[in-house]
Amino acid sequence: MPINFHDKRNRMTYTTRTADASWLSLIEEHAGIAGKEIVDIGCGGGIYTKALAHSGAAQVTGVDFSNEMLKGAARHCENLSNVTLQQGNAYNSGLPDNTFDIVLERALIHHLHDLGSCFQEAKRILKTNGVFIIQDRTPEDCLLPGDEHHIRGYFFEKYPELIGLERSRRHEAHEVQRSLDSNGFVILKTLQLWETRYVHQNIAALNRDLAQRTGRSILHELTDRELSELIMFINCKLKNPADPIIEKDSWTLWIAVKK
Repeated sequence: MPINFHDKRNRMTYTTRTADASWLSLIEEHAGIAGKEIVDIGCGGGIYTKALAHSGAAQVTGVDFSNEMLKGAARHCENLSNVTLQQGNAYNSGLPDNTFDIVLERALIHHLHDLGSCFQEAKRILKTNGVFIIQDRTPEDCLLPGDEHHIRGYFFEKYPELIGLERSRRHEAHEVQRSLDSNGFVILKTLQLWETRYVHQNIAALNRDLAQRTGRSILHELTDRELSELIMFINCKLKNPADPIIEKDSWTLWIAVKK
């Protein structure tokens, strides 16, 4: 079954990591962080909300449609005076017009069918010339072969029946570009990023992470037995199981400005 973002048992699912330094460097290079008013739509457990707040943003507003996710984010961002959290969604954030320097939507749009309405809402809350950052995986990003870094690729090697599901919920790059253009944005850059997801100290640590399905909604499609078999499959693929495993994911980022 797909992950239920409203289930309190999943509250801390998206709070177990920290944002990779390469991600912060990329955002700083292309948008700047210091002194900015930023909104993180689809903030989940607040991993990137917290990272932006620690990097000098004047204020970061995290928005999520799930009250349970927001409870996790509140714990994760505890004692950060420049973070506020509120319930809302990508189509109706509940935020005021022309307010933000940056709108971030990371790992969000694959949950949405109506990109146009999502992008119109981002345009509404951005200041003139404000920067819109979309980060998501295209089908091509997701279906790259598995290796010692791209653990996700092994999911689809073991269970090729998941490929159709993954393709069906992902937007092609040209679809995102076309929707940005038709909804009042100019694309400045389209970037590829191999972002470090997590450094597992050994294969046992990776196994624990996989078993908890932490931050991987596609694994919620598997039964407990299928998940155990996947873990065994990955264990057979990886060399040097006692060594640290630097797990990375391939992402596409679109950096756009409001016309």
